[in-house]
Order: sequence, then C-alpha cells, then structure tokens
Amino acid sequence: MRVKTLKDVDLRGKRVFIRADLNVPQDETGRIVDDTRIRASIPTIEYCLQQGAAVMVTSHLGRPKEGACTPEDSLAPIAERLSELLGRPVPLIEHWVDGGFTVQPGEVVLLENVRCNVGEKKNDEELARKYAALCDVYVNDAFGTAHRAEASTVGIARFAPVACAGLLMAAEIEALSRALEHPKRPLVAIVGGAKVSTKLTILKSLAEKVDQLIVGGGIANTFLLATGKRIGKSLAEPELVVEAQAIMDMMAARGSEVPLPVDVVVADEVSALARANRVSVDEVGPNDRILDVGPKTASRYCDIVAHAGTVVWNGPLGVFEYDQFAGGTKMLASAIAHSEAYSLAGGGDTIAAIKKFGVEKDIDYISTGGGAFLEFLEGKKLPAIAALEARYDG
Repeated sequence: MRVKTLKDVDLRGKRVFIRADLNVPQDETGRIVDDTRIRASIPTIEYCLQQGAAVMVTSHLGRPKEGACTPEDSLAPIAERLSELLGRPVPLIEHWVDGGFTVQPGEVVLLENVRCNVGEKKNDEELARKYAALCDVYVNDAFGTAHRAEASTVGIARFAPVACAGLLMAAEIEALSRALEHPKRPLVAIVGGAKVSTKLTILKSLAEKVDQLIVGGGIANTFLLATGKRIGKSLAEPELVVEAQAIMDMMAARGSEVPLPVDVVVADEVSALARANRVSVDEVGPNDRILDVGPKTASRYCDIVAHAGTVVWNGPLGVFEYDQFAGGTKMLASAIAHSEAYSLAGGGDTIAAIKKFGVEKDIDYISTGGGAFLEFLEGKKLPAIAALEARYDG
C-alpha cells in the first residue's frame, strides 16, 4: 500500500486543504464531551503551519441535511476547541465552496461542516473540482471516513494538484498494514460485540489468516449455541449458528480453533444492580443471561495473548460498563498491555474499555476509525486510501 505522505511534499507558501475527522460527541448543549479526534488532528495541522502553509481544515459533524445546515450542525464548537489546542485563532468560514476567503501562509481556518454541501455524500465531481480549486495540496487525515467515497475524501484527491496522507492517516495505514499484511506470528484476533451478523464477513476474513480467533460478547453466545450449549436468555442469533460453525470449521481446517468459554458470569438482568454469578458454561440456567466470561476462560485467553506475536482487538468480552461484568475484558486488556506482541486496537467500545482500564499507553496503536477499521480488517479496499494510492507517483 503506497501513498504519498505529508512529509514527502514541499508545503512552503502552499494552500493546504486538510480533510480531518473532527466528528466528536457533544451533549445537548453542544458542549464537546470527548475531544480525542480533535487532539489526533493537531499534529498534521501544526506540521503544515510550521512548514509555512496556508491551512484550511474541514470535517463532517453529525448527519446534516445537505444544503440546510442548522446551528446544531455547525463546527463552531470545534473551531473554539481547535483555537485552544493550537494556541491561536481558528476562524470558522461559512459558504466556502466557491472561495471568496483568504488564508495567509502560517494561518489556519476551519471550513464549515463539509456534509452541508450539496453533492458531498454522492462524491459529486463538480463539487470535488471546486474543493480542489481551493488548494495546492490536498491532505486526507480522516481515516475514520476512509471507507466512504465522498467528495472531500475521494473526489478532491483526483483533481487537487497534489494529494497525500496526513500524519494520522499515514500512521493508521502503517499500523494496519503491519498487523494484517506483514504480521509477526502467531497472529491473534479478538472480535467481540453484540451480533455475529454485524461482523460475519470480518470473522470469515480473519478465519482465513489468523492463527487464533477469540470471540466475545453476544458473538460468543452464538458460537456456544453452535456447539450445542444452553445459553438461557443470553443475547444471541440462533439463525446464524450455521455460519458460526462454518467459521469454526475454517479454523479447524487450518489446524487452529475458536476457543470458547468454559465458565461464564451470568445474571437475570443487565443493570448496575444485577447480581453476578460465576458458573460453568454447562450450568447456565434457563433464565440466565451470559454477560461476561469467567476467570478460567479469561486466563486461557490471556495465555493465548501472552504467546502472540501480533494482537488485533475489536470488541469487549462482556458488558464491561458494569464492574461486575468487566472482569474478562479487564484481564484481556491487561494481558494485551503486558504482552510482547505488537498490539492494534480499534472500535468505539474497545477504546472505551482501554480508557476504563487505563492501558492506553501500553497498546502499540489505537485506531481512530470505527467502520473504516472494521472494513480494513475485512480486507476491503478503502475508497479514500485507494484514491491516494492512485495519485502516488513515487
């Protein structure tokens, strides 16, 4: 996977258009509640400013109706937070598509919500050409939207004089390629979550390449059903037991397996007040809900991680938001943090678990992408990265 990166380009005096991912969560008053993505965008912006570029940054925020941007859709709170982090004013520019604004070298502006522009989501060519006319260098630093073919992620890359990956995008590509294309063996993948259906293609793709595949959450319950285990009232998808068995068969054909829980933590409801009980997987009652793996299972998973060369992690083992059902995920997070393996983690719940258990500094790479991370795991070609590859000229 070869793309031109920001550091391959002479930026002095150039107009630089950065497509960032500043789509951060906000409360009902518009206050930013987690600025992780904004912080992740800072190194690329600062690098461009230091190189003497005139910098324009844009992003999507939420799901506005094209052509009808409301105050709730505005990047105004983002501009304010960027100003604080950069230590300089970051003016917000509205109605910017046709130009009419100026940015001097060493200055930065934020262009209003890109998804308010008619034609953005459909990758309209005329709109993409207008974006490209604003800049000398296009920088895609929004890995989180790399799986979407939009005018600001794909179209502009075709028409800008130069198109390259920002520092964050380049780091994502390097980390994902290292983990999946050239991994140190054994390669262990951990895939948790509520439903097999949302991650079926990922599981099938991973089953063809990993040495160990650990499943967690509701996904594991469906696999338990496929082996004939009783799971009570646990979340599962009985209609997908055939697919779950097929994935286990794929692993077995390669001389491996999908290790399933031997003990679990159950309760009769999912709540902070629920009483947790540890039982053998063969002792799950008709009214039980499996909400975590038990200590024996967690220990086995941790031993697999301890002997891994590369670990890719997406999804928790249980309902870790409640402490009584967090034990399995906590043990797993600690094992990954202490492993000598190269570790790569991604996905909203995974990142939340990493933060809860305080192991951020011990994971080798934490991906900022959600859907893009999952599609990369599937082996799909991400449109935004493909657009940058098409512009690579050595």
